[in-house]
Amino acid sequence: MELSALRWLLAIVLIAAGFAGNILPLLPGTPLMLAGMVLAAWLDDFNRIGAFSIAALVALTLLSQLADFLAGSLGAKRAGASKQAIWGATLGSLAGMFAGLPGMLLGPFVGAAIGELIAERDLLKAGKVGLAAWLGLVAGMAAKIAIGFTMLGIFLLAYFWN
Repeated sequence: MELSALRWLLAIVLIAAGFAGNILPLLPGTPLMLAGMVLAAWLDDFNRIGAFSIAALVALTLLSQLADFLAGSLGAKRAGASKQAIWGATLGSLAGMFAGLPGMLLGPFVGAAIGELIAERDLLKAGKVGLAAWLGLVAGMAAKIAIGFTMLGIFLLAYFWN
């Protein structure tokens, strides 16, 4: 296989793996997509995908990472969580990344609930805060998927429109 074809294959694999990473744990979704898209733009000497498109893709990648990091803790905060619960949701999200899909799904819930139990000693409120953190995580995942589709749309429009 020719080196150019291998580079294009790598770009496509990075984009596909990145898109899957918007759902699967341990894969940095939008950063992988961005890497594949920048590689594809570079392979085309930035003829079809220019600075504006790259800047938009970088901005969306940063937005996606911010949404991913803050989703669980912001969900808990909206439910009236204590500082301990917000820290718990954040730490649970971080710890959950290393525990696979169950950890990603349960980490913010468990972290927020434990934090709220420590702060308030109210099991019902801890459950409510944990659920809100989990819903925040789901909203964050939905945002990452939407951002991934937006990135793919921008890339394809820029590449095939020119």
